[in-house]
Amino acid sequence: AAQGVEAQTLANLYLAMENDLEIIPVINKIDLPSAEPEKVALQIEEDLGLDSEHVQFCSAKNGTGVDGIFEAIVELLPPPEGDSTAPLQALIFDANYDPFRGTIISVRIINGTLKQGDTIRFMSNNQEYRVEEVGLFQVTRVPQKQLSAGQVGYILAGIKTVEDTRPGDTITTAANPAPHPLPGFREVQQVVFSSLYPISTDDYEDLAAALEKLKLNDAALTFEKDSSAALGFGFRCGFLGLLHLEVIQERLEREFDISLILTVPSVQYTFFLSDGREVQVDNPAHFPNPAHIDRIEEPFIKATILMPEKYMGAVMTLCMDRRGENTSFHYPTPGRIEFQCELPLAEVIYDFYDKLKSITQGYGSFDYEMLDYRKSDLVKLDILVNGEVVDALSQLVHRNNAR
Repeated sequence: AAQGVEAQTLANLYLAMENDLEIIPVINKIDLPSAEPEKVALQIEEDLGLDSEHVQFCSAKNGTGVDGIFEAIVELLPPPEGDSTAPLQALIFDANYDPFRGTIISVRIINGTLKQGDTIRFMSNNQEYRVEEVGLFQVTRVPQKQLSAGQVGYILAGIKTVEDTRPGDTITTAANPAPHPLPGFREVQQVVFSSLYPISTDDYEDLAAALEKLKLNDAALTFEKDSSAALGFGFRCGFLGLLHLEVIQERLEREFDISLILTVPSVQYTFFLSDGREVQVDNPAHFPNPAHIDRIEEPFIKATILMPEKYMGAVMTLCMDRRGENTSFHYPTPGRIEFQCELPLAEVIYDFYDKLKSITQGYGSFDYEMLDYRKSDLVKLDILVNGEVVDALSQLVHRNNAR
């Protein structure tokens, strides 16, 4: 209600529109002194083409307008489609670990029915389990006799790890399997990597145990043992993105009381060697012999930045300094610019967002999506302390930035 539509909202709105989904606009934070909900509602209608009559005004902080959102969902959204007599197709959208019951799988039943005693099969890996309980999510888990097409609920099947339950995967029954999985499933890929070291070497075992516990509820987190001559023993971790890294770091420090040193985040590069091999490298310590490298490719993203018009020049300079290319922009609302730019992911993961917030005085919002890998002129930058290379400080950087 105060800052208007932000970049993340636009990105998800366009994705929903591409899939022909019904949209209910919700304007939050109407309790703020600077809120202008009617102005924002008019912008939503004029610039995004959404009906302002269906706009819901709310404050998540104090609960104002929440009942209206529930009513709008019932009145405006179409009922779920599906055939309860067809073979089971259940879409996994989340999973978490219970130390007493095992993995709790959150699913939406697209077709078919599921009940206690059925043997289910994950269509991505063909693993099978016997269902111990199905039910609905209310204030607590409420067991049911069965789940049918259109319902959202949970499955308990004695699964010991969340790694076997991948969001986007399709569950069917072993007795009457579906002919094909639901479309859209992709393997989770880590894109940001960093090494974590405990400040106190005595905390190494505690850090190992803490990562194992976090892994129970976060299948996207990967880690392996790592060591540094300067920092001692730690773990090389893979994350889905910057936010994922920050959440894991905060949980380790707050929930497990472990003080950490993190190396500079890096991405995964593809090295094409002169003997024809391809090597994936996310750790500068594993940089191949330069004499054997034919070319190097790094991941690029499409960045979307939404900001007031007066900051356009400074933001464009920031993006060009970070090797940005193929820029474009348009005005979604008067006085606001949506700026798009293709950037190397490595130029974004360290301090890009902080600098963006600084030069836009907090009014810039940022979102990105992965594009592809592109050839780049990269070198390994070593930092010497007292004439000795400190391996934990090494980075892979563009040649122009190494000078």
